[in-house]
Amino acid sequence: MYRFIILQFLVLIAMLSPLSASAAESFRVPILLYHRFGATVSDGMTVTTPVFDAQMKYLHDNGYKVIPLRRLVDYYRGKAPAPGPKSVVIAEDDAHKSVYSDMLPIIKKYRYPVTIFAYPSAISNANYAMTWDQMRELTKTGLFDVQSHTYWHPNFKKERRKLSQSALDAFVMTQLKKSKLRLETEIGSKVDMLAWPFGIYDDYLLHKATEAGYGATFTIERRHATASDSVLKLPRYLMVNADSGKAFVQLLEGNAVKRNVVY
Repeated sequence: MYRFIILQFLVLIAMLSPLSASAAESFRVPILLYHRFGATVSDGMTVTTPVFDAQMKYLHDNGYKVIPLRRLVDYYRGKAPAPGPKSVVIAEDDAHKSVYSDMLPIIKKYRYPVTIFAYPSAISNANYAMTWDQMRELTKTGLFDVQSHTYWHPNFKKERRKLSQSALDAFVMTQLKKSKLRLETEIGSKVDMLAWPFGIYDDYLLHKATEAGYGATFTIERRHATASDSVLKLPRYLMVNADSGKAFVQLLEGNAVKRNVVY
């Protein structure tokens, strides 16, 4: 009887222990979202190549672990343990040509995983975007995963104002499904993650994304992802060139400077 009481007491202690809750209850992971790179700042979302290189070096030199975005998503889906301390995720929206020319050499140097959210209408078509061959070359490195950013990056708020409900339903599903199908056909890998254009989403759009086969979607809310977040609206830091030096360190620590970025 005495042993049984002791055993029950130990079990209770284990249940109440902070260690039993583990990092799963307290992790904070910044998802760093980039758009364009270059020698100079050509617009609000350009991060100069030297600044990006310095950021990646800081991660490397200060004990940060860059994990694949899918690794984080798998935690929310119950398929992986919580990410460890000092975990960071790197993402890029739009598949800009500077990903191939500027980002790729730096990523290969540090062997960091990156998730690209592309809208297929621009690939091998718009002069600012990569080609399909370049996209396939990136994925062959084993460092890049390509996911969806809708088919042609619409503003769903504007479309909602001018379309009937039935027309909006058709439009949204075309944007979501056509992108997924084209990317899977061209790249040859599974597409089940979506970045919302302009960061626009609501319950209606989240429902449509789930209906179209997406298991995770991403916003541009400027904060760390935590265990309490929904996998359907995970936040990301939209990176600008001013997120360098001390500001970059503050961002990683969860004290990011508030910025108004013109998307």
